[in-house]
Amino acid sequence: MIAARVMETKMSFRLPLILSTVLVAWSAAVSAETIKIGVTPGPHAQILEAVKPIAARQGLDIQLIEFSDYVVPNAALDAGEIQANSFQNQPYLDNQKTDRGYKIEAVGLTVNFPIGVYSKKHKAFADIPDGGKVSIPNDPTNGGRVLLLLRDKGVIKLKDGTGFKPTVLDITENPKKLKFIEVDAAQAPRALDDVDAAAINTNYATQAGLDPVKDPILREDPKGPYVNLIAVRVADKDKPWVKVLVDSYHTPEVKEFVLTKFKGAVLPSW
Repeated sequence: MIAARVMETKMSFRLPLILSTVLVAWSAAVSAETIKIGVTPGPHAQILEAVKPIAARQGLDIQLIEFSDYVVPNAALDAGEIQANSFQNQPYLDNQKTDRGYKIEAVGLTVNFPIGVYSKKHKAFADIPDGGKVSIPNDPTNGGRVLLLLRDKGVIKLKDGTGFKPTVLDITENPKKLKFIEVDAAQAPRALDDVDAAAINTNYATQAGLDPVKDPILREDPKGPYVNLIAVRVADKDKPWVKVLVDSYHTPEVKEFVLTKFKGAVLPSW
């Protein structure tokens, strides 16, 4: 009887503790917020996978929605089909907002993907013959970005004051008489067989099995305006989950993941 009473007393002390633990766990589950983030396949998606468990510890459940191009993620965000996206740089976002009137804005920087020019036919850009074909992305931001790269490397000259979005019409000097072929950014790796060189965004290069550090015959300076970002709708920018998302991304754990996983092909920008 005495032993039974002792056991009963111990259980009476444990029961509130057990109930308290259950209630805390239940409360955390109820208060967890779920958001959908649009990403392009490859590094952007992989990095957000590393962010997910960090955000989950702060009550934010992240669901990733992959898009195969650069156009749909902003349309989906503006329409409220997703709550954020992570795939673009500021010049591209600015261009989309100007052209389409999207009410979205950047809330945090992520990583930089120095764009590269690749070739299956030539080991150096100087080996491309006069009149050679070079493919560039057909969207104004990335196409202009490649032209600026070629200008900085002394391949072409551009009109003064073209800003971040020059077009082939802004080329003032083209000593090798290169022919520029505009292709969808996602299709750039496929163009490699048909051109002398192709400018390919890092995420599409890695998907195609290219090494963005070793394989380019020309590579963009990693410093500049083309740092990628997290974007949300203007109406959401001050919501608590936005801060949790950005803070979860800007952690030592995620930085270490980027540096280890991509070995210089992708660079942390925070």
